[in-house]
Amino acid sequence: MSPESQASEALPSRRRRAPRGGRHRGAESYLLPPGSPALILAAPGPAAAPGGAVATELARLVEIEQTGQPALVGHLEGAERHLSAVLAEVRAERPDEPAAVVVPLTTGPDPEVEAAVRKIVADAHVPAVAADPLGPHPLIAEALHERLAEAGLARADRVRMMTMVTAASGVVVVTPGDAEAVRQAEVTSVLLAARLAAPVFTASLGDEAAIAAAAAQLRASGATRLAVAPHLIGPEVSAERLAAAAAAAGAEHAAPIGAHPALAQVAALRYVEALATALSD
Repeated sequence: MSPESQASEALPSRRRRAPRGGRHRGAESYLLPPGSPALILAAPGPAAAPGGAVATELARLVEIEQTGQPALVGHLEGAERHLSAVLAEVRAERPDEPAAVVVPLTTGPDPEVEAAVRKIVADAHVPAVAADPLGPHPLIAEALHERLAEAGLARADRVRMMTMVTAASGVVVVTPGDAEAVRQAEVTSVLLAARLAAPVFTASLGDEAAIAAAAAQLRASGATRLAVAPHLIGPEVSAERLAAAAAAAGAEHAAPIGAHPALAQVAALRYVEALATALSD
């Protein structure tokens, strides 16, 4: 069998699903063949933190909505289900391909998370690869839109058949990470602004002065009711830190994205991309 044929067999097949009930079902998913490398979600924080439940639910969604195979969760802090321990349980099925693909549960670049994941992957006893963070991706803008709508801060997509009619007239997307993370999140902000037909600015979650400046710019442009959209999954920051960001903007805020089916779809995509790159090297 040629190397090209082996790579083709190892890669998941894309399948288009028939419409099903539930408003989050996507049009495509990835069916993993038996013996595929393990898909491991790398969650910031310890398993015992509230964000641990979010990661577990996302893993469940990846399995039932996307791959048809169990997804694992490895945490970057704490002794319970640490990523290194999860990788230690993985067994290599085939000598010529990775035994696991680790997908960081972050919506954009986070140097600390990425460095931790890559070190653990490099130290693992089995060959493994680290995937890119989940964002930017249009599906993240969709998820932010839905969280804003659920909080009464945005008009929902009429296709979703939701009846919310209130809306903020300006949005500040706040993201963890450094200046590069803010630049990446701006891509999502542009997509969100198109969905909302309202101005959207982006600021670092750790820079209250930048958040306040973004809010001031929105008010100067005529926005009267502001909303903060957390560009994060949940485990990354505390509820207190998010409330402080909203206070800095003088705004209401939506919930973090959490265990949203859109993130499960992007996680499966990042797995496929990383595996394809590894098999082509």
